[in-house]
Amino acid sequence: MASTSQPLGGKRACKKIFWAVFPHACFILSLVVYAFLGALMFSHIEGNRKVNLSEEYRKFLQSLWYISRNLSDNMTENEEIFKDKIHTLLNTAERDWFVNPKDIWTFFGSLFFCCTVFTTVGYGNTYPVTRTGKYLCMLYALFGIPLMFLVLTDMGDILATVLSKSYNEFKKLQSKILASKLCSGSTCNKGNELKSRAQSKVVINEPLTIMELLKSQAGVKRKGIKYRNAEIFEMLIARENEHTKPERNKSVERWSSCPELARGKTMCKVIENFDKIGKQLEKFDVPIVLMVLVIFVYISCAAAILPNWETRLDFQEAFYFCFITLTTIGFGDTQLEHPKFFLFFSLYIIIGMEIVFIAFKLGQDRLIRLYKKVISFCGEKKMPSKKVYPK
Repeated sequence: MASTSQPLGGKRACKKIFWAVFPHACFILSLVVYAFLGALMFSHIEGNRKVNLSEEYRKFLQSLWYISRNLSDNMTENEEIFKDKIHTLLNTAERDWFVNPKDIWTFFGSLFFCCTVFTTVGYGNTYPVTRTGKYLCMLYALFGIPLMFLVLTDMGDILATVLSKSYNEFKKLQSKILASKLCSGSTCNKGNELKSRAQSKVVINEPLTIMELLKSQAGVKRKGIKYRNAEIFEMLIARENEHTKPERNKSVERWSSCPELARGKTMCKVIENFDKIGKQLEKFDVPIVLMVLVIFVYISCAAAILPNWETRLDFQEAFYFCFITLTTIGFGDTQLEHPKFFLFFSLYIIIGMEIVFIAFKLGQDRLIRLYKKVISFCGEKKMPSKKVYPK
C-alpha cells in the first residue's frame, strides 16, 4: 500500500505545482507567441515593400552633383561653406533611399521592433513605412501593451514576494544579532527559567469524563429517568464518534468517487489564482532606498556586459541606454548595431521593467502618504480653535 500511495502522492503534488505555475506560464507564453507572430507579420509586410524613387530623392542627387561640381571647379572655396552645404543637404536625406527594406526587416529585426512596440520603449530607429504596416502597428500595440502590462503585474507579484521575504528575513536576522549582543548571560538564564515555569503551569484540557459530562448538562437533570437515559445514551454515542472517527480527506474522497468534481475544484483554484494577480504587489512595502539600490546594481550589471558585443558603447553609455530602455523613455539617440544579440537580453528587459515598475509604485505610495500628511496638516491649521467661555 505504501508503494502505491507514494506515486499517487507524487502525481498529485506535480499536478498542484503545475496548476499553480500555469497562470504565470500562460501569460509569458502568450507574450512570446504574440511577439513571434508580430515579427512574421511585419517582416513580410515591410520587408517585401517596393522602394519607389520619389522626386525628393532626385532633387537630393541633383544638389549633391552641383556641390561636387562646384568643389572640383573652384578648389579655393572655403572649406567651412562646403561643410555647411553638405550638412544641410544630408539632413534632408531619408534613410529608406539608401537601405534595402529586407536588410532592416529581417525576422530578428522585426522581433526587436515588436518588443519595442509592446514594451512602449519606441526607439524610433525602426518604424513602419507602408500604410498597411502603420495600421497593423496600431492594432498590434492595442493588444500587445495590455498583455505586456499583465505580464509585468503577474511577474511583479512573484518579484515582490521574493523581495518582501528577503527583506523580512534580513530584519529578523538583524534583530537576532542585536538581541544576542544586548542579552547578557544572567538575564537570558532568568528569561529561560521564567519560560520553563510558565510552561509547567500550563493545564492540558483532557476530554470530559462521563460523570463530568452528565453534571454539565443541567437540562438532563430536570427530565424523567426514561427520557434522561435515552438522551444520555445518544450523547455518549455522539461523543464517542467524535473522538474515534478518523478525519476523512474530502478531496481524495471526491477524486476517487467522482473525478469530475476534483477537476472542477482544480479549475476553481486556477481561476482564483488569476483573480489574485496584483494582490501581492499592493501589499509590498520596503524602503524606497533599497529599491533604488537594487535598480542601480541591476543596471550596472547589464552596463558591464553590454559593451562586449556593442563595441561602440562604453560603461557610461551602456548604463544610460539601459536606464532609458527600462524606464520606457526610448529616445533612440543610442542605437544597437546587433539587435539580435540584444533580443537574448529580452528577459533582462522584462525583469528590469518590473523592478522599475515596483519602484515607481513605491514612490507613488510615498507621494500619496506625503500629500495626505500635508492636507491633514493644512486642515488642522485652518480649523477654528475652540473658544473657552468663563462660567
